[in-house]
Amino acid sequence: MLMAAVLWAADLPAVADRLRQARTPWMLASLACAVAGNLISAWRWRSIARWLGHEMPLGQAARVYFQAVALNALLPGAVVGGDVYRAAALRRRGLGMLEAGLSVLLDRLSGLWILAVLGLLAAAWGLVAAPGAAQALAAMGLPAVPFGVVAALALALLAAPALAILAARRAAAKAAPGSARWARVATVVRRPQWGREYGRQVLGSAVVQILSVAALACAALALGLDLPYWAWLVSAVPIFVMATLPISFGGWGTREAAAALTLSAFGVAPSAGVAVGILVGLLGLVQACAGAVLLVLDAAPRQDDASRGERGAPER
Repeated sequence: MLMAAVLWAADLPAVADRLRQARTPWMLASLACAVAGNLISAWRWRSIARWLGHEMPLGQAARVYFQAVALNALLPGAVVGGDVYRAAALRRRGLGMLEAGLSVLLDRLSGLWILAVLGLLAAAWGLVAAPGAAQALAAMGLPAVPFGVVAALALALLAAPALAILAARRAAAKAAPGSARWARVATVVRRPQWGREYGRQVLGSAVVQILSVAALACAALALGLDLPYWAWLVSAVPIFVMATLPISFGGWGTREAAAALTLSAFGVAPSAGVAVGILVGLLGLVQACAGAVLLVLDAAPRQDDASRGERGAPER
């Protein structure tokens, strides 16, 4: 229903005409950037899990991550299904429920947080280096503020998690012993080498988001749209955030609506914006198909084990 409404509003024939013009080399470049971004995402998630006390081979982390990508495409709730699957995978490997869920939550928040930081920095750069950037940002509903204010806000957002962790560590150190659950939370907060892990998350999330925005830009180039990279960074914030809202399958509908509205601020026709969102979604389905194959391969041994167990069970 979301996609039908978006396609009706953007003129379906115009969207279809845009998609027919897609150029294969740029589509392959977009897919390569997206796959690389998901591989780095798997490394980032594995790093959080290791900091929380669970060692996992990088290959296994990547395997589970792409399986989660497949579930995100198959289940309602955008990224919720895949995130729950990742947490359950760590739980099966022996990590506590609190730590398993926290690893996925922190991984998801890390990506969105750095995306917002990069979007603000890109907006600040555009205000300085690009004529007309203020008008484009105003068309997106962003107030016209000086470059220094935007840059300062981005740096404050970058430092905010570190300050929050320091405050939580102090509170945990001063608090009296409470329930067993609170003791586990306090143990997580006081884990050593949090500064090193913080740096790894900043670096990993920055690389992931740069690759994800590159995938978006390459998809647009496949359709003949060419905007400066700072504009794609700014546009990616609402597009990617809307795609994670748990109200659709795989972000379909919300992503396309955000692309149409956001890119129109830079002079892109709504039909072209929707086509960009659709192309990104289709290339995401290619990765989801690979993840679905991995899901089937992992399910087959379990089914075989269950069958052998049933055959070997004594009769009653």
